Amino acid sequence: MLSGKNVVLGVSGGIAVYKACDIVSRLKKVNANVNVIMTKSASEFVSPLTFQSLSQNHVVSDMFEEPKTWDIEHIALAQKADIFVIAPATANIIGKMANGIADDMLSTTVIATKAPVLIAPAMNTNMYQNKIVQMNIEKLKNLDYKFVAPESGRLACGDIGEGKLATPETIVEAIKAVLIKNKDLEGQRILITAGPTREAIDPVRFITNHSTGKMGYAIAKTAIERGADVTLISGPVNIQKPAGLKKFIAVQSAAEMFHAVMENIDENNIIIKSAAVADYKPKHQSDKKIKKTDDDLSIELERNKDILKEIGKAKGDKTLIGFAAETNDLIKNAKAKITKKNLDFIVLNDITQKGAGFGTDSNIVKIINKNGDIKEYPKMSKLHLSDIILDMING
Repeated sequence: MLSGKNVVLGVSGGIAVYKACDIVSRLKKVNANVNVIMTKSASEFVSPLTFQSLSQNHVVSDMFEEPKTWDIEHIALAQKADIFVIAPATANIIGKMANGIADDMLSTTVIATKAPVLIAPAMNTNMYQNKIVQMNIEKLKNLDYKFVAPESGRLACGDIGEGKLATPETIVEAIKAVLIKNKDLEGQRILITAGPTREAIDPVRFITNHSTGKMGYAIAKTAIERGADVTLISGPVNIQKPAGLKKFIAVQSAAEMFHAVMENIDENNIIIKSAAVADYKPKHQSDKKIKKTDDDLSIELERNKDILKEIGKAKGDKTLIGFAAETNDLIKNAKAKITKKNLDFIVLNDITQKGAGFGTDSNIVKIINKNGDIKEYPKMSKLHLSDIILDMING
């Protein structure tokens, strides 16, 4: 969370300006205070009123407009900033910064700040690869300005290549990495599993569950922010992988997840097993699509390997955390799982409660340690819960 942090967001002109609206929205959701400075060309794409509504602060775009306070506005914002972000950053603003030009409110304010500056370029691929632009970027990097590299893809002009603004999520994660000073997990190596598995019946059908991977991905993000080296092993999900992962392994089936976990267990000292792994798989998988007939279809199932139990056997002095998604006999089932699978503690989730379980951004849990002690938590975001889980590990 960025409570109390002041982010000054500089928005320069380009079609990617609309993505800056999402950046402001995401920053507000993690309780940051956001002030926006726009160039005149940026205002041609999105109105200052839009950013004012999202940030709940006055938007500055004209050096000569009547000031809203007695402060010299560009100096006040420069001093207020805990971080100064420019997204999207055009070749023009990058060139101004690299050469000390201050001819509008944005370039003037960024020159006056002593806060760390984070730049997210966005432009046509030929412009981005231009030697002068690259020289300006290298010059700024050598002066300790930080960059979020653009992505490759189809650009607004129709070209395909490097120059697409990094996703708002990636930019916000980069902001967090600069602002969050608590790196209490530095030196820790954490393996996290997330999402569902899919067990194939035939080439077009499979058995799975409702897991979306949100809890595991939230833990991975939070652990990275706190300095850990994170390996994420994920079943099929529709979530962008967190920035800063040491290693990412995509899997489909329980068998694939088992092998990925066992191959990486030795190099990690903490294992957080939040994936919802299928307990059973079809005993016989058809290599051709099973055609519909007038008869019922019976599928014989067999047990998958119990990944958590196998980790428990091999864990040694590693810390092992499991998850339990239950509908009845919650405490009894969770405590049995701790003993049977040699867990240090378990996160118990009653999936019948509104705001908990699969597919939500919040959760309601009880955490039980191997001594049987229970801590109960109210409804909270999965990101907040991630911090609590990591605090217990680190405590």
